Amino acid sequence: QVQLVESGGGLVQPGGSLKLACAASGNIFRVYDMGWYRQVPGKERELVATITSGGSTKYADSVKGRFRISRDNPKETVYLQMNSLKPEDTAVYYCNVEARPRGRAYEYDYWGRGTQVTVSS
Repeated sequence: QVQLVESGGGLVQPGGSLKLACAASGNIFRVYDMGWYRQVPGKERELVATITSGGSTKYADSVKGRFRISRDNPKETVYLQMNSLKPEDTAVYYCNVEARPRGRAYEYDYWGRGTQVTVSS
């Protein structure tokens, strides 16, 4: 089994910054893609940013130039540095990790429980 623990959410004023972290743990053979998604009530979960094991990144247009995703492979941790935050960035942010558990032939998608980010004055 693979567990994901997110941290770093909270309340911030517009223009401020937050950094989210998500650590994977458990019976892991290998971690592949890692990413962040977000969801607001009444809307579908949307991609924020992803990063491959080789470091290639992808961002939603709405966060390009403001957010930066990174990862620490030995620690199996993914980060999301969020700058110039806007009220429309308010959402629950979910960590997503593609990982292969030890003893299994395939990788699976795992989700964190989510962390609330609120941007408000």
